[in-house]
Amino acid sequence: MQLHKSEKAKLELASRARVLNVRERGALFLADGLKTRDEMQGLLQDDGRILQKLIADGYLIVLGAEGAGMTPAKDPALAPQAFYAPPLPSPSLPVATAIPAPAPQGDNFEGKRSLATTRMFLFDICERMFVRKMPELARHYRDQLREARDRESMMAIARDIILNVQEVAGAERADGLSERIAMLLPPEG
Repeated sequence: MQLHKSEKAKLELASRARVLNVRERGALFLADGLKTRDEMQGLLQDDGRILQKLIADGYLIVLGAEGAGMTPAKDPALAPQAFYAPPLPSPSLPVATAIPAPAPQGDNFEGKRSLATTRMFLFDICERMFVRKMPELARHYRDQLREARDRESMMAIARDIILNVQEVAGAERADGLSERIAMLLPPEG
């Protein structure tokens, strides 16, 4: 069964007023509708408590493997939440809500805004932040970046990278990188 973000989760990720801790937010970033609970537990190196809490609190939705709709969970503790179905986000949801717009006092980027520029910046972040201390994570991000072909997939990877940067280097550094990414991405449309 795959885990999907609820509207509540999308609001949490878009908000600067954070209710969840860094690990819980990281789990929300990973919930892309493709990963199963077991895969996410492995990536989070979690015993299941974080995901259980997020499901119980309505941040994550459990959908069956066929994606046809809600299916009862095999874990009895999850069964009541498995039928809670907040509306899934529409593909037209502006991605700009997830990464804040750049602050006017930040540096002014005057280069070409493109996915290629953004991808190169994200590759650079991986090399600088993760390759020495977390080589497996760096390899994972590099593979994902090579496969990203559209704005949405690039944004999903960027969110995940920023979350890990926050864990490694702090919120201020992560916010600065988020602002830079927002300046590099091409406008929607």
